[in-house]
Amino acid sequence: MAVPQKPGGGFNRPPGQGGFNRPGGGGGFNKGGFRGRFVPRKEAEHRINQFIRAPQVRLVGDNVEVGIYSIQEAMKIAQEQQLDLVEISPTVDPPVCKVIDYNKFLYDKKKKEKEMKAKSKVSEVKEIRFTPNTDDHDFDFKAKHAEGFLKEGNKVKAYVQFKGRAIQFQERGQLLLLKFAERLAEVAILENMPKMEGRRMLAMFAPKGKKKG
Repeated sequence: MAVPQKPGGGFNRPPGQGGFNRPGGGGGFNKGGFRGRFVPRKEAEHRINQFIRAPQVRLVGDNVEVGIYSIQEAMKIAQEQQLDLVEISPTVDPPVCKVIDYNKFLYDKKKKEKEMKAKSKVSEVKEIRFTPNTDDHDFDFKAKHAEGFLKEGNKVKAYVQFKGRAIQFQERGQLLLLKFAERLAEVAILENMPKMEGRRMLAMFAPKGKKKG
């Protein structure tokens, strides 16, 4: 006696046994052909499961015998492992597909991209401005800002601006910048001694642990 089919087709396995049309997450494919709660965007980043168009694919993945399979065979292997079939190299012939958890694959990919972006971050040069008459409160405020910039991996250009007759107080400006260097000693390296450029006295600080330049 034939077993009656459930509405909507699928493998007709009891809940928790994998196959298509399972409610919710927990592995296997749901009605849209995607595992878990993954909802495909209008233009998915990868072709997945029944959206793969090639009649044959080169199959890779854990617990998979690498080789060329028909798309039906590859889908069956993925279904048996309650995983997804993901097209990872669509431009080769036949395209390469991997049996993986697509949600985890996307998570790991984004995490790796984020880490690479953080490593490739270009440091900026932040400027901290003083005058020969900068008081202690202002000095402390600016030192805290400089410490934050340096901890983020940026360089700091500190300078004392001399206006009008204040140019005669160059020694005061030099002492201020050396005091600033002492304050930042735990997080920064003084790249050069304070020097005059026009009406400014400059000192450059690099994050500790970073190469000069």
